[in-house]
Amino acid sequence: MDLQLQGKRALVTGSSSGIGAAIAQVLAREGAPVVVHGRNRARAEQVASEIARKGGQVKVAIGDLTDDAQAMAVAQAADAAFGGIDILINNAGGAAGKQQQDWLGTTSEVWAATYQANVISAVRLIRYFIPQMKQRGWGRIIQLASASATQPLPFSLPDYQASKAAVVNLTVGLSKFLGGSGVTVNTITPGTILTPALERTFRDWARARNWGDDWEEVERRAVAEMFPNPSGRVGRVEDIANMAAFIASPLAGYVNGANIRVDGGRVPTIN
Repeated sequence: MDLQLQGKRALVTGSSSGIGAAIAQVLAREGAPVVVHGRNRARAEQVASEIARKGGQVKVAIGDLTDDAQAMAVAQAADAAFGGIDILINNAGGAAGKQQQDWLGTTSEVWAATYQANVISAVRLIRYFIPQMKQRGWGRIIQLASASATQPLPFSLPDYQASKAAVVNLTVGLSKFLGGSGVTVNTITPGTILTPALERTFRDWARARNWGDDWEEVERRAVAEMFPNPSGRVGRVEDIANMAAFIASPLAGYVNGANIRVDGGRVPTIN
């Protein structure tokens, strides 16, 4: 299927690794000039080099999106790279605190830092690129959320979970604000996705539970006992990237204000 992304200029934040890197690679493969963003130049340039090696058009923008000045510099660099941005994918973010921090252990400073990383960082870029998208009458804004936004867990990262719920909310509000403009706004909610960090965690569990070293068996046991879902596996970064490419394309013009789960059916909800 031709996604009609040829020449559609994209900025993918947090694309120096993981899901963001996969999204940048898929968009470039579909013909979109892509700006790879990260805080670590070496890692961002490594992703960009791989895209260029495969014939993609790519530039790099470096900066911390939790800082006003650096976020503005990233936006301006991305804007200048290809003469504008048609597709903004807000993937950068994370939890400011430690994985095991619960409601009583998460300080107000950590709450604020996490909100900066996941919400306000996205808002900075949204505010920068909305005017040019509206002027052209076409644009795509996509946020990456988390299953915990709609199904929060009780034992860790309350700040992260609440901030991702805010991301889902701002998507809907923004889609209404931009109604009739030709700019759509959507959220993609990944489930459990295989990254190097997740594989290390699974292998740690496997050693502690005597599951053995065979990855297929480790994944099967981890999914069955820790992250059950009807698909019977954890997701791959390409699962998210392929959905992002479709939602970013002209073919998805009637998808707007949606929270699209790509989680193997993990979240037990009907919407």
